[in-house]
Amino acid sequence: MRPQFVQLCRWSSGAFLAAVLLVACAQPQRATPAPIDVRLQAPSAEQAGRYFILLGGCNDCHTPGWEQSGGQLPESEWLTGSPVGFRGPWGTTYASNLRIFVQNVTEDQWVEMFRTRAERPPMPWMNYRTINESDLRAAYRFIRSLGPKGEPAPEYVAPDQEPRTPYIVFVPRMPE
Repeated sequence: MRPQFVQLCRWSSGAFLAAVLLVACAQPQRATPAPIDVRLQAPSAEQAGRYFILLGGCNDCHTPGWEQSGGQLPESEWLTGSPVGFRGPWGTTYASNLRIFVQNVTEDQWVEMFRTRAERPPMPWMNYRTINESDLRAAYRFIRSLGPKGEPAPEYVAPDQEPRTPYIVFVPRMPE
């Protein structure tokens, strides 16, 4: 090889390498994206309690007008009890005003009530005995967060007495 050609090749490869480095260094620096935090935040006790109240159907009986509104009543109207009774062989019972009730019991008493109470229908007490304690506590906290509102529900009416409020009859009937 001729010395000029070798020198040209050396110069060309050196120039090429320099050009590559120059282009690489001239590229704008891109910031490394911050890592995305994919951890889910646990809901607050009030949020979990709200969910429990909705999923458990508590408003169905304890919130007047719930069914008629298609479940669209504002939270400010929730769980104020109902003047409409549920009548059956046990007498007539009423869905209590939970917003007043929770003002008079502690959180521990609330949990204990769901573990031990066996009252009259239609409240399905037996279904609530195995509910996770944290769900019961969350429901209590949510109801307390709403604050007291409304009047107490009417008192229980014995089977041999006629209620003075509207009521729903819970007695199966045989077709004629």
